[in-house]
Amino acid sequence: MEAPDSDPIEVVIRPATRDDLPAVLALYEAAGLDAPGTHDLARAQAAFDRISRYPDYTVWLAELEARPVGTLALVILDNLAHGCAPSALVEDVAVAPDVQGQGLGRRLLTHAMQHARTRGCYKLALSSRASRVRSHDFYRHLGFEVHGYSFLVTLDDA
Repeated sequence: MEAPDSDPIEVVIRPATRDDLPAVLALYEAAGLDAPGTHDLARAQAAFDRISRYPDYTVWLAELEARPVGTLALVILDNLAHGCAPSALVEDVAVAPDVQGQGLGRRLLTHAMQHARTRGCYKLALSSRASRVRSHDFYRHLGFEVHGYSFLVTLDDA
């Protein structure tokens, strides 16, 4: 858990629990990751239960005065290449729109980077939609670099 640092806002970053799922899902909707009304809480709880069994998969929740205001998922992946050093992957970054620009996204990603470093990761990666230019500028400001291309195939049944 991260205690407040020299930032003027007091933010607590902690692992999300199953009880936090309604707030996490609401953050996804508010930040535009998912369309409003598309979540099924029971399905999300089942997915969270599976995620909880992964050894290095954490959904982090940022709280400002006990109010959930941001989230991201961090996955640490073991590798055989790169001297068997693990890598880290950030997914599903969301900050409540009414508190964007106050350093919460920076705090969340800095937390993820510090956690990845303590686990010996040789890199931390994330992907972002091409249309999210403001987010790209934000990631660059934090030290992220454009690296290669990202490819995906949409699986109809997923």
